[in-house]
Amino acid sequence: MAEHQTTHQAEEDARNEEILIWLNGRIVPKAEALVSVYDSGFMLGDGVWEGLRLYDGTWAFVDEHLDRLFEAAKAIDLDIGLSREEVLQALLDTQKANGMTTDAHARLMVTRGIKTRPFQHPSLSRQGPTVTIIMEHSRPKIARPIRLATVPHIRGLPMTQDPKLNSHSKLNCILACIAAEKAGADEALMLDVHGFVNTTNACNFFIVRKGAVWTSTGDYCMNGITRQKVIDLCRENDIPVFERNYSLVDTYGADEAFLTGTFGAQTPVSEIDGRPIGDGEAGPVTKRIQALYKDLIAKECA
Repeated sequence: MAEHQTTHQAEEDARNEEILIWLNGRIVPKAEALVSVYDSGFMLGDGVWEGLRLYDGTWAFVDEHLDRLFEAAKAIDLDIGLSREEVLQALLDTQKANGMTTDAHARLMVTRGIKTRPFQHPSLSRQGPTVTIIMEHSRPKIARPIRLATVPHIRGLPMTQDPKLNSHSKLNCILACIAAEKAGADEALMLDVHGFVNTTNACNFFIVRKGAVWTSTGDYCMNGITRQKVIDLCRENDIPVFERNYSLVDTYGADEAFLTGTFGAQTPVSEIDGRPIGDGEAGPVTKRIQALYKDLIAKECA
């Protein structure tokens, strides 16, 4: 059994050493894709991002990803400086420059840009945003189902840092992941402000009980695009699905559990807090959802 792994574990690909990166309107070699130490993202985590996946020449659900990017930028009062069409063209230009056709992952990042002085006030960012697209050859390589550990770190209330934002400020989730690793797990299961099961540090979380799929209400987590696709697929295919509050007691007694995200689609969970989930492998409902999602991707990217 693999000693440790992550939900974003991928095959090693030597081509990624030679990738080209889009940075503020230029496509440059990886070694030249540098930003200032005065950049708002580096200095303060002041920015938003999106992860996208390339299947058979098509960026899956790209409109929904761009919707979320521009909504997040508006929420933090950040002018991306590009139209939707220009952002999409930058994505396609980067894909073409790298000769990528499938099994690629893009991280599209926007920060408030270079600051005139090293302090937090947004008015000190006067040179316009920093926009970059990192695009890598990326085929998931997850050797076994994921082991989770519940951690004390929670996804907070919207008036602190809204968990619906794909923010560059990820320290809360990083600390949760570190706590889970210290406990001998792969990643963290995080609760909401009321103590109900919420999400993991990197993905949305689902359980299956007696053939029904459960996930959190979505009030305190990133409302992932893959998460919503799974909910929609369940509704369209007569799989009972509930967005609800539920506790660790419900979770420990689940027949199956899985994670959702752009990178790994649906990743099975074998163990939570040392308690086995089902037989430790992907269960029948998880496998059915994986097949339905694969068909959905085939239609989306045909």
